[in-house]
Amino acid sequence: MKGMRIIFILFFGIFFLTSCKSLKKVTSRDDSVSKANTRNRSSKNPTFIDGIEVTPGSTITSKHKTTATKQALYYEAASDNSNIEKADWLQLKYSIIMDASVERLTNISLLKKIEEWWGTKYCMGGSTKNCIDCSAFTHLLMHDVYNIDLPRTAFEQYHACDKISADELREGDLVFFRTGGRSVSHVGVYIMNNKFANASTSGGVLISDLNDPYWKSRFISAGRVLK
Repeated sequence: MKGMRIIFILFFGIFFLTSCKSLKKVTSRDDSVSKANTRNRSSKNPTFIDGIEVTPGSTITSKHKTTATKQALYYEAASDNSNIEKADWLQLKYSIIMDASVERLTNISLLKKIEEWWGTKYCMGGSTKNCIDCSAFTHLLMHDVYNIDLPRTAFEQYHACDKISADELREGDLVFFRTGGRSVSHVGVYIMNNKFANASTSGGVLISDLNDPYWKSRFISAGRVLK
């Protein structure tokens, strides 16, 4: 019996040791999985970056700038206004013709009237869209734009205004030329940048330059008509 007890104790001890090792392996494996799950859960936590500030109450909706410029707002507001669109187009056209910035061309009525008659051919004594002469054109331009009534001929217009020097010229003044004979025979309305509107014998109603050799050699005087 004593021998059997010893054998039983030895057998039980071996069995116990073997079970502990197996249990240790299982425990170790489970612990490893637990740590892996912990790492996975940790990776989902938000990462905070230093140096980032958010103003309370502000919301970022786009990476792109959305602030509209004054120009964009202007054209958006004017998209349905044909008069404003036409004015913009005229300013652009005449800024190129007169070598001036668009911002300087503020007299839209003047631009519209010139554009209305642009290209009308010249004829002595004419005053219609079929043909017109220089003094008739200055007469209607000054009347329709500046509400100033001038005499009919270039000679009479010359004597109806106060004479000024070329350095004093401003929009709405008159410029006079001698294109033939001894007296004034041509007139135009000054705009800016040495440019004036007139009905010329060669090109009809257009804008000419005082510095052009033809006009420069024939220039007589400038005049200003007061209301």
